[in-house]
Amino acid sequence: MRLPQSDLEAAGFVLAGGLSSRMGQDKALTPFAGEPLIVHALEVLWGAGLSVAIAGARSALESFAPVIEDSDPRGPLSGICAAMGASSARRAVFLPVDLPLLPSSLIGYLLWHAGITEAAATLVSVNGFPQTFPVVIDRAAAPLLDEELQAGHLRCLSAFQTAAMSLGKPLSILPVESLVQSGKIADPAGLPAVCWFMNVNAPDELRRAETFYRASSRKLVAR
Repeated sequence: MRLPQSDLEAAGFVLAGGLSSRMGQDKALTPFAGEPLIVHALEVLWGAGLSVAIAGARSALESFAPVIEDSDPRGPLSGICAAMGASSARRAVFLPVDLPLLPSSLIGYLLWHAGITEAAATLVSVNGFPQTFPVVIDRAAAPLLDEELQAGHLRCLSAFQTAAMSLGKPLSILPVESLVQSGKIADPAGLPAVCWFMNVNAPDELRRAETFYRASSRKLVAR
């Protein structure tokens, strides 16, 4: 589907087109702390004040949010290109469905920073390692990312770097540790930043992430 035209500064998209082979069932509909993972991902983006759609769904998710079909699913980059082709927003925020512990404050700060720097793409690093997602992408990068996709260059981070170089714009990679230490972002319950990026790809990872989620929820209740 094509989203209605708007003058939105930014729009959010949940990437939900993975094969879920390690999970053994569709990740988007896998229960996490009582709700499907897709609900947690949507709430992260809604919490940052964004209108949200789902990109590249492999199951019926229309009851949760508008779905943008990916006619040529070849991984996250094809979902990104499909979403950007369906939206007129100035910037697009992409979050995979399997990062349920991420706080909305991180999304909000990345958007603010992207607006200040006019970066082609804005993301974070953890312990010095760039994290491909979440990412804020400038609309000007869309055709260049599509070129990378059509050329079979499917690695997202490499595609972001290529687009930034072609546009002559920065690729902003912000150390998440510095953002936390300076008080720019925080988890409401104090969950350490390294936990925010726990990918839930398999049942054991799901159980581990739920343990952290429930512990942080108890801290919130106790306050």
